[in-house]
Amino acid sequence: MSKKKISIISPCYNEEAGILECYQTIRKLFDTELKNYDLELIFCDNASTDRTVAILKELAAEDPAVKIIVNSRNFGILNNTYNGVMSASGDAVLLFMPVDMQDPPELLPEFVRKWESGYEIVYGIRAHREENYLLASARKAYYQLLSRITYLDYPPNVGDFQLIDRCVLEAMKQIDDAQPFMRLMTFECGFRSIGVKYTWRARKHGFSRNSLARMLDQGMTGIISFSTAPIRLALFAGLAISAASVTYAFAVLALVLLGVSAAPSGIPTLIVSLFFFAGVQLFFLGVIGEYVLAIFNQVRRKPLIIERERVNFEASLRTSFHPPEKRAG
Repeated sequence: MSKKKISIISPCYNEEAGILECYQTIRKLFDTELKNYDLELIFCDNASTDRTVAILKELAAEDPAVKIIVNSRNFGILNNTYNGVMSASGDAVLLFMPVDMQDPPELLPEFVRKWESGYEIVYGIRAHREENYLLASARKAYYQLLSRITYLDYPPNVGDFQLIDRCVLEAMKQIDDAQPFMRLMTFECGFRSIGVKYTWRARKHGFSRNSLARMLDQGMTGIISFSTAPIRLALFAGLAISAASVTYAFAVLALVLLGVSAAPSGIPTLIVSLFFFAGVQLFFLGVIGEYVLAIFNQVRRKPLIIERERVNFEASLRTSFHPPEKRAG
């Protein structure tokens, strides 16, 4: 009887300091607690400029379980990870295993046990964070907001650190999304799920390459893709402001009919009102613009990732990009 295979996706970008330790930690798990399972460890490299790819190729030459996807440029962590997940062949897939191991790999055996007991989605809940108070509070506030405004039953503090069954992966493949946001996509598919609380650890090597601008962009992707709250807020706020304006107009008319003269010094109030309503209009135009941009990205049909090469994948799965040959003459 053949063993079940577990695929693990590890996105990386300039992680030469931690690649070897990450591999050794995961390999040790599969040599001990998970020895009854086959391993598929897919490293998705976002065009690293250090020795990350060289180290990965050395590992892949020694261990066929190590597979590598090298991108032609940095396409961002969301698209990079999603491309790796779509390439997984395991019976279960760990969507995200950071090379810096902030999400602890030692939780994987517990995830597997819960998966074997019948849960198709086993997700990690970041109950505690080893990072500065300000950043931890901002992340927590975002997850709470996303949990409240999304139309899905999404628990707060859940990221991409999830083990999913093959049936969930096949369901995800049916979702044609130009801006995939996996942590919510799995819940959109449904199936039985359970959470496991853990502490999100501080980085051991280097610093995060996920800039503030990229994090804000990723956060907006989650809100726009899985919530109608912003556009509904714009609608109801517009109705409320319109109602207030009509009420104010009737109040002014009543004062005029009653012979109550308004004070002539109303110019500052008028200026403040104009700037206020102009700001409101621009804000909600921005909200609508975000949805228009999402539609624009969806209809353009650009590839999520353009690959430079793959290592240790079967020939039928090699979809790497090759630049076109120059025409003679």
